[in-house]
Amino acid sequence: MRQSNSDDAEKLHLDAVKSEEAISQPYAKDDIFIDENSLQDKGMVCVRDNGRRYRINDEFRAIKHKLLNNAFGPGAEVHTNGNLIMVSSANPNEGKTFSAVNLALILSLEKNKSVLLVDADVLKPSVSKTLDIESRAGLIDYLNGDVSSVDSIIYNTTVPNLRIMPSGESHHLSYELLASDKMLGLAQELANRYTDRIVIFDCPPILGVIETISLSKLVGQVVIVVEHNKTKMSLVQRAVSQLDSRLAIGFIVNKSVNTKLSQYGYGYGYGYG
Repeated sequence: MRQSNSDDAEKLHLDAVKSEEAISQPYAKDDIFIDENSLQDKGMVCVRDNGRRYRINDEFRAIKHKLLNNAFGPGAEVHTNGNLIMVSSANPNEGKTFSAVNLALILSLEKNKSVLLVDADVLKPSVSKTLDIESRAGLIDYLNGDVSSVDSIIYNTTVPNLRIMPSGESHHLSYELLASDKMLGLAQELANRYTDRIVIFDCPPILGVIETISLSKLVGQVVIVVEHNKTKMSLVQRAVSQLDSRLAIGFIVNKSVNTKLSQYGYGYGYGYG
């Protein structure tokens, strides 16, 4: 019995030590587990090679090629930071995070490229929720000085070639931090540090959020998600008018229902300003 009590005491001591370590090092930089079965159940891009062909993969693959052309192909000559891509919408709840995550997943299938998905919608972060991953140190923690190294907020995932930068801890000056010189420096580092990397920023909606316009000045491409039969064209035009006309601006038409297949459809339009 005494041996058992001793074992219990040792276990309690080890648990206490682990708890103290968790407090002193709250941001363990482990690989993020991506539940691919869950993503498939949500109707998202499938990253597993199971011999099947998925319509959503084909749709986002068509979008991917246009983005890659502007990031690394002939389009890169006219688009500064073409490998930095902002995904936004005119208004909330149009499916921008769903589209940003799917773009990151389809880009991760490129053999000679890597993709970093940044949750830059810091007041209403949705990337972690969509991927069902726990909170970790991220963008705001770095911009606020709580984390000193960029490397410490970029996490490998169980999906090859996919990295994630979470939004981080909420802060009352979150949007000011996004418009800071430190954010500018971070964008330049992300654009130039790895020649094979494409960065997807899931950003707040454009209308009514000044900091989204600030973020748009850091990137070379903008993808605007438009909900089919909901978003007014006048609002889309107003959102686009706030962006630099030199950006490569594309549109994803989201929630376009195919009545025969009862599935969501996606369209992509490409143009300047």
